[in-house]
Amino acid sequence: MVAEIDLNENAAYVVIDGQLTKVLPKKFGTDEIHWKDGKVLDVVRSERHRLKGQSEI
Repeated sequence: MVAEIDLNENAAYVVIDGQLTKVLPKKFGTDEIHWKDGKVLDVVRSERHRLKGQSEI
């Protein structure tokens, strides 16, 4: 099976058993990939908030 992806778009791609998942970028934060038995199990996304005197986040 073959899939086409746009190389002009910033993203990460995960393939599990022939299924493609695009992980879209976000403005700030971290994406952490968890593996189990040689396959991606989870993607954990965390987001960073820079404090600049705002009253709430």
